[in-house]
Amino acid sequence: MTAHRFDPKKFRIKEGDSFRLSKIPTHAGDELVKKTDGVQALEEDIQSLQQAQDRLFASGGRAVLVILQGMDTAGKDGIIRHVLRGINPQGCRVQGFRAPNTEELQHHFLWRPMRFLPGKGMIAIFNRSYYEEVLVVRVHPNFLEPQNLLPYKKLSDLWKRRYEEIKSFEKTLVESGTSVLKFYLHISQDEQRKRLLERLDDPSKHWKFNPRDLEERKLWKNYEESVEDAISATSNKQAPWYIIPADDKWYARAAVADILAGHVDSLDLKYPEVSAEDSAKYATLAQSLRDEKK
Repeated sequence: MTAHRFDPKKFRIKEGDSFRLSKIPTHAGDELVKKTDGVQALEEDIQSLQQAQDRLFASGGRAVLVILQGMDTAGKDGIIRHVLRGINPQGCRVQGFRAPNTEELQHHFLWRPMRFLPGKGMIAIFNRSYYEEVLVVRVHPNFLEPQNLLPYKKLSDLWKRRYEEIKSFEKTLVESGTSVLKFYLHISQDEQRKRLLERLDDPSKHWKFNPRDLEERKLWKNYEESVEDAISATSNKQAPWYIIPADDKWYARAAVADILAGHVDSLDLKYPEVSAEDSAKYATLAQSLRDEKK
């Protein structure tokens, strides 16, 4: 087992905890002094994750689902690019969640992610996820119209029902051998402003900019309320939420890598063992290969 720098409990929200995002730090914590420390820690955790993922893939008995949520520019793409660069692509799949298409709107909102869940031995990364249905859709309830839902008395009842459905869904995943780790990348409104300006000032980043992001900034408080309620209602020991300070990208990447590597490592997975009979056969086959040189 590899030693890790970050205590997951520091970032984890307990079931039913009431909290305010405005009270939670967005800057780097004291686990790492400076950016170079974060880069070094990330490299070490990438190696640890690579080894743990190799055992996960080889054993074929467990799976891991990682959910990344956060405001626009929070760094979800950067987490995927930097934290997962040491993983064997054969054992990992990344799925982004944009607005649902016509076919997806004809189904229950949890039908959509089921097609992308990780198989045994695999890690799946959701860049945004089914949580959009209690986050962005809550801020923009008009998005519910094309879903053709059965009548409900008030919107608050719908969100509560969806929280329960999500918890049941994740409970089923965990009980069938799939770990569920959920990370909310927490940035300040000022940091988002800086990152949006970077995209506007650099022509090579214009493709990343969406004018709608400026309109969504005006709804910052609404988004915070939806995030607070959703995380409080759906974080538990089985499928925990971690709120990661993300104003300093190097810190967020190091923290996520450390928690993810630590979790996969904690599964204590082993490489498949062969019987004594097979081991003897392999020894004979190895000797035959050595004899080819003679």
